[in-house]
Amino acid sequence: MIQAFLSLFQTELAKEIFSSIVATAPFWIPLLFVFICFDLWLRYKQREWIKAQGSVLLEIRLPSEIFKSPQAMEFFFNSLYSTGVGSLLDVYLKGRVRQWFSLEIVSIGGQVHFYIWAFKNMKERISAQLYAQFPNIEVHEVEDYALSMQHNLDVYSFGWIGQMILTKADAYPIKTYVEYGLDADAKEEYKQDPLVSMLEFMGSLKKGEQAWVQILIQPHGKEGLKYGRIFTKPDWKPGAEKEIKDFIKKNVPAVEGKEKQPTHKDLTKDQQDVIASIQRTVAKNPFDTMIRTAYIAEKDAFTPVNIGGLLGCFGQFSSQALNGFKPGFFASHRDYIWQDPTGSKRREDERNLLEAYKRRAFFNTPFRNFHGKPYILTTEELATLFHFPSAIVAATPTLARLPSKKAEAPTNLPV
Repeated sequence: MIQAFLSLFQTELAKEIFSSIVATAPFWIPLLFVFICFDLWLRYKQREWIKAQGSVLLEIRLPSEIFKSPQAMEFFFNSLYSTGVGSLLDVYLKGRVRQWFSLEIVSIGGQVHFYIWAFKNMKERISAQLYAQFPNIEVHEVEDYALSMQHNLDVYSFGWIGQMILTKADAYPIKTYVEYGLDADAKEEYKQDPLVSMLEFMGSLKKGEQAWVQILIQPHGKEGLKYGRIFTKPDWKPGAEKEIKDFIKKNVPAVEGKEKQPTHKDLTKDQQDVIASIQRTVAKNPFDTMIRTAYIAEKDAFTPVNIGGLLGCFGQFSSQALNGFKPGFFASHRDYIWQDPTGSKRREDERNLLEAYKRRAFFNTPFRNFHGKPYILTTEELATLFHFPSAIVAATPTLARLPSKKAEAPTNLPV
């Protein structure tokens, strides 16, 4: 009886809802049409604006010795932090979007290179800020190494191409250079640089092999109408504060009948250190981030074990108490042969990931939020992942460095 009544109620309710939708169609169909057209217009203008900016790939060539801690690179990232997009006319009529950048560490046949990709109008600013922190480096505009790579399976094996995501919520930082003791003096040989593992792996590749690490970053901030949102989206800080409260509640359950709520003082020393790390992270400038990695090799040079070697490089930045990295979306993500019996889906994923990599696209059309959402990494975390190794790794033989140390010209030269 009850089931029959519920069935009748659901049927009558469904009919009523359907009738209401049909009755109001003259109102919502035009609005839906306008919304779709506006979205298509905005995407078109954004692609047009992005194309008009042009882009540059800057290679940073290092001197034989760098006596700077990763904190110098953090100062550089702070100089890039700006969430401005101009006026509403710039956004909706011209298609202007936030600037974004790509930090890249690349091995081509065992030769390791540092690159920064950006819009052309950022070239001078990036160069000036790099020279301000690292006077002995050289910054050169170079041809894009990625553009020459084609998805030709007769020549190349795409062993791995995919995206890396965080293992925990954004509020938890990865293991940074501060935990490694590199925030003071980088000249002390006993200190461990977490980037060494990646550089050594990349330097071990042989001719015909390539390994790419691409760190896409865009300044993060509160998003409102200028970011295409009718309702304002807050920045990440409220979420981080909630994570702190949840962490305390999880590790110090409230006692029944006890009026006082648990605080961080009720935690163990290790747990307090986690809270301190989160609080230190929240105080830094945040960037929306997506990391892509790739291992591609000519067929006769392909070495499957190097896939694990590339992914294993990110273990140096991971901590069970804090955060870490794991594979997100990748081309060979299907577990069983019947999910892709012909391999066509994998090939399509490889082509799309390769194209997205070449375009450095993720935050905007045509690969907006491509199989994932951006996560937050702060300037401290970015400086850990991408910095110029100091003298403690100067012995890495395949790291491209300048042949000699630059010096000022003598003042008594004849004119």
